[in-house]
Amino acid sequence: MDWLLLIHQIPAKPAYLRAKIGRRLQQLGAVPIKQSVYAMPRQEQSLEDLTWIVKEIADGGGEATMIEARFLEGLSDQQVIGLFHAARGSDYTKILAEASALRDNWRCQVGESATDCLLEFRSRLEKLRKQFAEVVRIDFFKAPEQLQAEATLSDLETTLIEHRTTEQPVPNKDGGVAGLSGKTWVTRKNIYVDRIACAWLVLRYADPEARFKFVDSGQYSPGPNEIRFDMAEAEYTHVMDKCSFEVMVERFGLTDPALAQVTKIIHDIDLKESAFSLPETAGIQALLNGITATTDDDLDRIDRASMVLDGLLVFFKSN
Repeated sequence: MDWLLLIHQIPAKPAYLRAKIGRRLQQLGAVPIKQSVYAMPRQEQSLEDLTWIVKEIADGGGEATMIEARFLEGLSDQQVIGLFHAARGSDYTKILAEASALRDNWRCQVGESATDCLLEFRSRLEKLRKQFAEVVRIDFFKAPEQLQAEATLSDLETTLIEHRTTEQPVPNKDGGVAGLSGKTWVTRKNIYVDRIACAWLVLRYADPEARFKFVDSGQYSPGPNEIRFDMAEAEYTHVMDKCSFEVMVERFGLTDPALAQVTKIIHDIDLKESAFSLPETAGIQALLNGITATTDDDLDRIDRASMVLDGLLVFFKSN
């Protein structure tokens, strides 16, 4: 088997350089086989990555050599692969420990809303998924623990789905749009897909004269006649695997099949998923990207995007 070996000498000062190179090699998935000697499987990406490491070491006043090699005596290929398995196994073990803690401790505490509890669960699970993906990226020889970690995260995702809830405080407990006129709708500045769509929905179905307020922080205490959306503790915000627009459509009691198609598109764009994969999704995303790229004015973004969403709704009504 062909390998890439990085052999380096790094000066004692500056002290941070040795730590920096060590972190970089760890991030690439390289393993030490001797002091200052690191191995990676011979791959084009590994070659490119190590080339940059060599440059970093040289720029820092050290010396580095990268060679292609085969192990003939001493270490065998299987022993080196075992080092990779051990390194990645340690990474997966950390993920499994965090997943176990999440599984055991996610239940809502006294006084904590189900929505907040489950949103935190989802956030922590998404973080674990990202960590897992990073380890898989450098798991060149598929350590045995990979399957266990994958299965554990899948179980947690099943738990998330099973405990999906729509219980959330809203201005009108019975749903619908009654009583929603004359309000000021508050959300974070620099609005994008989900918040734009929510604003459009309010204007089209709840209050054509609605006022909007854009704030800097995701944390905001509403004043009289203010309703928050798509932000922390908002009256309308994400619930489990639903974006704020989906939640708002449900709370408003809207059942138009054409609007349901629009909802699927907003869901996939906002959550970066392909759950529905409608052919119109990419085009709508491109149009919304164009709008946000050409204006920083949030009200202007709503005005321009509303024409796009109005047209999309008409399109689905006619098909």
